Amino acid sequence: MKKILLIEDDVTVRENTAELLELSNYEVVTAPDGRKGVDKAKEEIPDIIVCDIMMPELDGYDVLTRLSEDSQTKGIPFIFLSAKTEHKDVRRGMDLGADDYLTKPFEEEDLLSAIESRLAKVEILQAQENNNGEAVQNLSAFREMMRNRDQISFKAGENIYEEGKSSLHFYMVERGVVKAHKYDSRGKEMITELYKEGDFFGNLSFNKNSAYGEYATALEDSVLYVVSKDELREILKSNSNISMELLQEMGDHLMGVKEQLMEIAYASVRRKTARTILLFAHKIKKNPLHSIRISRADLAGVAGIASETLIRTLSDFKKEGLIEIEGRNVKLLDAEKLEAIS
Repeated sequence: MKKILLIEDDVTVRENTAELLELSNYEVVTAPDGRKGVDKAKEEIPDIIVCDIMMPELDGYDVLTRLSEDSQTKGIPFIFLSAKTEHKDVRRGMDLGADDYLTKPFEEEDLLSAIESRLAKVEILQAQENNNGEAVQNLSAFREMMRNRDQISFKAGENIYEEGKSSLHFYMVERGVVKAHKYDSRGKEMITELYKEGDFFGNLSFNKNSAYGEYATALEDSVLYVVSKDELREILKSNSNISMELLQEMGDHLMGVKEQLMEIAYASVRRKTARTILLFAHKIKKNPLHSIRISRADLAGVAGIASETLIRTLSDFKKEGLIEIEGRNVKLLDAEKLEAIS
């Protein structure tokens, strides 16, 4: 279990953030001010430090400076968590050597993502030192390697690749949602998979003439990272662990989605619609009570029903108080009742 040192003078923020991190399977050590934080860092030697800036005794900048001067603590990843939002404050923190800078109030996902990324970076550096340059030793390190690449952005509705085209690249979703889909002989779209943040997708075949077997399209504005198939082949050849982890993750993802789609395919129209809404809510938002922006055509494509039938069913759900509809947005009001529809 990775150990995090949280240095924060606000009792409520400190306790709530510590609880969040503990629920995410981290060991958390806390300090109420900068001076105690420096002492705790030298005593505990944590895997990563999350530190406020405006504190008594020593502020966050001084904490980072002192730890950077100590051989035991200078290599520990350091994340600022502060209400100071001006560009000069962010710039000062990064110039001192901070690995990241998050502003309050922060999203839980942003903090956890920053921590995971920095821990993965440490794993990469350790792998480089211990394994003669073999930098990618596991899936977390592979994700961090992908994030060191240039981002590629796609607008909602824009194709990432097309069925039948040569499969030259492999992708990871950084932000947004991507749908994999095909068209039947009558031109009807069938959505086969959905990919969200952190998911990998693409054709893993390394045959020279391999082609994509489906379309991949951004369901909403999305940011992706891409690696060439040639480079991916070399990474997988050199690291059997990542090969197995990647295949396992993609296999689990595919099995889960297909089970959900099979359940939808053989259910009643009302259950198909309800399960499809919940599926999209799960893929697009971790909190199912948030609004999801999704076209009726995409909902109908996954549910396997006509758009007119879907619209009537959505109207019924709205009258029953299960959802709200505002333009293309669908907001879940009662996820439990949707789940219970037979």
